[in-house]
Amino acid sequence: MAKLKLGPIVDDKPVKVTVELPAGLHRDLVAYAEILGREAGKPLADPVRLIVPMLERFIATDRGFAAARKTKGSLKSPE
Repeated sequence: MAKLKLGPIVDDKPVKVTVELPAGLHRDLVAYAEILGREAGKPLADPVRLIVPMLERFIATDRGFAAARKTKGSLKSPE
């Protein structure tokens, strides 16, 4: 079993954003979705749904960003 950084994808109210991805990154996203689907025992229909949790995970684990946010009290999450 692969140890992936992402877990199950949670449904949430979306905000529409248009992003262009390089073809290689899209292929990797599709491959990641396939592996994640196998790990979860169900296929992930749309690999694009991985982008949000990947960005959330990246931001949550970026120590430089966390330190800058602490230093600048105005850089709070909009939640």
